[in-house]
Amino acid sequence: MARSLLAVVLVISIFSSICNCQTNNNVKCLPSDRKALLDFKDGLNDPENTLSSWQGVDCCSSWRGISCDNITGGVTVIDLHRYGFGDLSGEIRPSLIQLKSLTHLDLSSNTFEGIQIPEFFGSLKNLRYLNLSNAGFSGIIPPTLGNLSNLQFLDVSNLGFPQLAVDDFEWITSLVSLRHLEMNRVDLSLVNSTWLQRLNTLPRLKELHLSACGLSGSISYLSRVNFTLLTVIDLSFNSFSSMFPTWLVNITTLVYVDLSNCKLRGRIPLVFGELPNLRFFNLALNGNLSASSLSLFRGRWRKIEVINLASNKVHGKIPRSIGNMASLVDLDLSNNNVDGGVPSTIGSLCQLVNFDVSGNNLAGTLPLSLEGTENCKADSPLPSLVHLRLSNNQLHGRLPDWLGELTSLEELSLAFNFFEGTLPSSLGSLQNLTDLSLAGNRLNGTLPQNIGQLPELVVFDVSSNYLTGILSEVHFSNLRKLKILRLSSNSFILNVSSNWLPPFQVRNLDMGSCRLGPSFPGWLETQKETMFLDISNASILGSIPAWFWDISFNLSLLNVSFNQLQGHLPSSFEVTPYADVDLSSNLFEGHIPLPSVPIELLDLSNNRFQGPIPHNISEVLPELIYLSVSGNQLTGQIPSGIGNMSLLSVMDLSRNNLTGIIPPSLGKCSFLKVLDLANNSLSGEIPTSIDQLNQLKSLHLNDNLISGNLPASLKNLSSLETLDLGMNNLEGTLPLWLGEGFAGLRILNLRSNAFSGGILFDFSNLTSLQVLDLGENNLSGRIPTSLGDLKAMAQEQMINKYLYYGQYRGVYYEENLVVNLKNQFQKFTKTLSLVTAIDISGNNLSGEFPVELTNLHGLMVLNLSRNHITGQIPESISRLRQLSSLDFSDNDLSGPIPDSMASLSFLGYLNLSNNNFSGEIPSGGQMSTFGANAFEGNPGLCGAPVVVECSIEDPDIGKDSRNGNNDIYERNDGFVDRWFYLSVGLGFAVGILVPCLVLVIKKSWSEKYFDFLDKVVSKLLSYVGSRTNLMR
Repeated sequence: MARSLLAVVLVISIFSSICNCQTNNNVKCLPSDRKALLDFKDGLNDPENTLSSWQGVDCCSSWRGISCDNITGGVTVIDLHRYGFGDLSGEIRPSLIQLKSLTHLDLSSNTFEGIQIPEFFGSLKNLRYLNLSNAGFSGIIPPTLGNLSNLQFLDVSNLGFPQLAVDDFEWITSLVSLRHLEMNRVDLSLVNSTWLQRLNTLPRLKELHLSACGLSGSISYLSRVNFTLLTVIDLSFNSFSSMFPTWLVNITTLVYVDLSNCKLRGRIPLVFGELPNLRFFNLALNGNLSASSLSLFRGRWRKIEVINLASNKVHGKIPRSIGNMASLVDLDLSNNNVDGGVPSTIGSLCQLVNFDVSGNNLAGTLPLSLEGTENCKADSPLPSLVHLRLSNNQLHGRLPDWLGELTSLEELSLAFNFFEGTLPSSLGSLQNLTDLSLAGNRLNGTLPQNIGQLPELVVFDVSSNYLTGILSEVHFSNLRKLKILRLSSNSFILNVSSNWLPPFQVRNLDMGSCRLGPSFPGWLETQKETMFLDISNASILGSIPAWFWDISFNLSLLNVSFNQLQGHLPSSFEVTPYADVDLSSNLFEGHIPLPSVPIELLDLSNNRFQGPIPHNISEVLPELIYLSVSGNQLTGQIPSGIGNMSLLSVMDLSRNNLTGIIPPSLGKCSFLKVLDLANNSLSGEIPTSIDQLNQLKSLHLNDNLISGNLPASLKNLSSLETLDLGMNNLEGTLPLWLGEGFAGLRILNLRSNAFSGGILFDFSNLTSLQVLDLGENNLSGRIPTSLGDLKAMAQEQMINKYLYYGQYRGVYYEENLVVNLKNQFQKFTKTLSLVTAIDISGNNLSGEFPVELTNLHGLMVLNLSRNHITGQIPESISRLRQLSSLDFSDNDLSGPIPDSMASLSFLGYLNLSNNNFSGEIPSGGQMSTFGANAFEGNPGLCGAPVVVECSIEDPDIGKDSRNGNNDIYERNDGFVDRWFYLSVGLGFAVGILVPCLVLVIKKSWSEKYFDFLDKVVSKLLSYVGSRTNLMR
């Protein structure tokens, strides 16, 4: 499609003249031309003797690549393009100027090793065809080419290096005969912004190829379109950052339009659908081009063969009229916003080879049947369809039977939708199928056995479904070409014989969550080409056999996590360089094993490894990006040189028995996103070098023996989202910089240390803080009112954002935190982003309860217990609608418990014990769910659930001290009062309803009663009227 029919005709006519010349054996070449050719040959390097036929007197009949004029014998054609010939290089001598009849020069696809295009080419006045593409030329294309006024075809494209360039487009305007211009990948970044206007002066131009030329600026406007004969325009892979060039729709001769990846924006003109000759239309990868697919595809598109609008903002439904595009071969709408369903009229597209609407918002079900299939004159629907891609949409329902009738189909990709039901057994009839991708749906049932009879299948992916059942050898019996097998995240049970020899040699084997055990699968020994192996969570017991380490050298991924594998691993094992190794969550023991080559991911967490971290780990694994050995029984110190692994993104050494100091060399790990050293016995101070970790997002040093003050170097960690230093021996005052420069901080945990002094820093700058734990310290002074300015706690957290960091090839560090919730310490991981908590319990804080705390409408946990807080609980406490745990115990709070607390419908834990509260405990709502222990130690409280009854004689009970009046609520008589008011209400209702009921039943009484009322009303009205007249 890259050449128009005109160019083909032009080339054919030229080659026809070549053939005619060569068949005339009576014509001898001119001696001067022969001499010039021999001199030209002498300048060339010809290692493959391509020009060995250039011997003898007659250069016209037997010299390869040479053609002559039938009459004069003058050389007209030199065609030395590499295809079919050797690889020429060297010097291009100016003797070619002597070839006065030369009209065709093709040196394309040779290797001239970076020499410049000779300037004397501009003296070849009769040239009509010049092809220097991909021939190894470099430098500036000489402007002397502008002298070739007869030139019709110019191709200087350069797909590799070195690179050609143009710094001025002025000479192009002199090529008045030019019909075909091809400069793909020539550097045009230096040309003037008027380049388009200059090309517009070439009225005969029919093909324009300027792909990936570094062009920029606007192409949206042309005052007048002169190249009205243009059939091909290819400006793809430039960076125009321009509105769409609507002037293109005025060129009715267009056959081929490629403006892909040009950073164009705006609306796609609907008129393109009416261009009578358009066959190829590619606007993919612009990102900001929009159109309604419903409107765009209602055009006639009479000859269209290719439409590619991938990765834009096309929206709306695909109309039924899509079935009228009888010539359509390729439709690509992937990665847009297309919605609706797949119209059944696609059955009329008999020529369709590729149908790609993946990555959109398609919904509904696939059509049960296809319309228009009778027009295709074939035994099966869509007889030409090779690729059907509908992945990453919202399609649902069962897979229709016609999918199994697409006899030419090679790729069926329906992954990541909501398809359900069983796999149609008819899929086993697709004998040409190479790629079957159904991952990430809701398919259930068993796998049809005839899937194993697809002889061409290379990719088979049904991972992440609800498929079940036993897989036997029959399911794989004929899959000899299989290279990618993904069955993970289903409930398959593999039942094969111990000596099974699979017919395939897979490259990717993903069978995680399939039951392969209990013994290690012996058939893996036959898989000599496997590079990616995932048999995690596969119910495998026992040890890894020795033979496995003889074939592991080819593995780029080794994942055997979440099994019950045990025993010792070899101290050194082989994988491919830069591999990922995940042996986590097993029962391995012994010393930590290291691979024999540098790798990028090593996860040995949650095993029983013992001993120290190898001292040479940074020397063996200098390229490591992800390291986790957490949850083992490691001892000793962290190697001092561990910071030499400067590419580390995640380092998790938590939950071991490590001792010693935190190595200062960690400051060299400038790419570190996560540093987790929690739950060890590390001592000493936090090293000041930690300030170099400016990409750090999660820092866990909690549950150690770290001492000293908070180093000022921590304030440089401006990217921090989690700072957990709880359960250590840190001391000193809380620095003011804690309230500065941490706009992204979500979690601040300084619990159970020895901090003293007041809480003086400003919380208003911590706009992302969701969890604050300062409990169990020696803090004093008042609770700062700026706590009420914590914006992240002032709003309800409705969306769960899974917090993970350092993601690398599907593995990541899962953020975690232990929170004191409902007087129990609970670990949060996947729902941590929903947690909002303030815990400053167990300190020496004093002063009144800050009413500003009630601004935190999204707060879930509030613990102020074991302090010396005074004052009353404000009525506005009810504004904390999300509160689930509230602990004010062991303070000096007084006054009544607000009635509004009954409206806290999520409150599941309440502790107000050991204060000075008085009055009746509010009843109803959530308050009725708490036992007496929530209120004990408050002798002034009465009413349920405590045993003290409220008494009216008690002058202190019932006084509303909140508003200062002395009205006494007769609480003991409340039950009687309620019955009194109820009886009054019932009496009133009976007094009204009974007479009405009698009047309805007794019609004669009703008539007399209303006659009486009419008379009374009329007398009243006449009386009022007479009084009104007297007053006037």
